[in-house]
Amino acid sequence: MAKLEILEFPDPRLRTVAKPVAEVNSRIRQLVDDMFETMYAAPGVGLAATQVNVHERIVVIDVSDDQSQPMVFINPQVTVLDEETLLPYDEGCLSVPGFYETVERPEKVRVEALGRDGEPFTLEPDGLLAVCIQHELDHLNGKLFVDYISPMKRSRIRKKLEKQHRLQA
Repeated sequence: MAKLEILEFPDPRLRTVAKPVAEVNSRIRQLVDDMFETMYAAPGVGLAATQVNVHERIVVIDVSDDQSQPMVFINPQVTVLDEETLLPYDEGCLSVPGFYETVERPEKVRVEALGRDGEPFTLEPDGLLAVCIQHELDHLNGKLFVDYISPMKRSRIRKKLEKQHRLQA
């Protein structure tokens, strides 16, 4: 297993729309394993392949406190089940390190995807897992949680991260 590099905002590669996975094979399973290792080490609760510069529709998530519930979503499709009930949640992101902002998302969704071995499944999560799935699927579509906040806040975060990147270079 290998820890992967996580792209950070405002890296333009984070805006790439991911392509569907054509076949779940050993390369995809290895990528999933590497993504889990990267996510747990960061530490985070979700990671999209886009964030590690792989532009395929793959997401890994584990919202448990003890890293005991790893979930894999390959080629996920989300349907909002309740447009009315929005859940405000303080979101953070491994690609926007150190920043948290309140984002409102639908509380209940249905997700259809393939698992690590290519088996299809359907899930109807709510709460944190539903929020996390929507956040990670946004990455696959080239969108970040900072796109939901005011342009002024987004600009401030961009400037702070650009400054950090210059200091690290």
